[in-house]
Amino acid sequence: MRFEIVTIFPDFFRGPLDYGIVRRALDAEIIDIKIHDLRTFTHDRHRTVDDRPFGGGEGMVLKPEPIFECVESLSLASLEDRASGRASETLIGLSAQGRMFSQPMAQELSKLRRIVLLCGRYEGVDERVTEHLVDREVSVGDFVLSGGELGAAIIIDTVTRLLPGALGNAASAWTESFSTAAAEPVFEPDGKLAPDSTIASGGLLDYPHYTRPADFRGMPVPEVLLNGNHDEIRRWRRRRALQKTLKNRPDLLERVRLSKEDQELLEELKAAPK
Repeated sequence: MRFEIVTIFPDFFRGPLDYGIVRRALDAEIIDIKIHDLRTFTHDRHRTVDDRPFGGGEGMVLKPEPIFECVESLSLASLEDRASGRASETLIGLSAQGRMFSQPMAQELSKLRRIVLLCGRYEGVDERVTEHLVDREVSVGDFVLSGGELGAAIIIDTVTRLLPGALGNAASAWTESFSTAAAEPVFEPDGKLAPDSTIASGGLLDYPHYTRPADFRGMPVPEVLLNGNHDEIRRWRRRRALQKTLKNRPDLLERVRLSKEDQELLEELKAAPK
């Protein structure tokens, strides 16, 4: 997977991409990251990348000329081929006006071979960039950042986690919050289904996790996690995932497919005393 970042602040990425899973994926050559300084595509002595908008208004807007020249230098497939899926690459404009970034979108992007991330700044970019260069506008949340650099780092981290070999344990990706992946069955050497207490997120928030010590300052780990009964643990985890989702993100419950057991657990939770 190749990530390319178009930005007026290339040094911003010296920190966020130098640690953790992204750094390991770079070292293992699972991903490659190239940063393009937009100012190198300007032609005036002040290296001007922005200007005031026509029609008046506050703030500055990134000019089209350097962005078009930068993108054209990348030799991307045509906008039509990228939009149709014939080309395994995409150009994303980071924008507060964009479609909300999500785990399903990250899973979709992880199937590509090349992602170009255009980091907006100031009041945004000239609309001709959005109309004639960008495949999609993406926002990382319902808030306004000073620029798209933080959003680009978020997308790179999220997508990298989904690539084969990036995580030490590939199963981690489907147990995490928002993952829509289904659990893979695990079999013993004799062919029998292995006992397993883990569950896929299925689009819900993740269940709570505990580690040693079993009793920390009078705060014990739930007894069900210590009894070795995989079915009881699995049911407890699913109940807690539903409980946390109901409390913190009830909107997710409208988007996911709930099993009959899920629906029964949810009804119990709603009927329980507050």
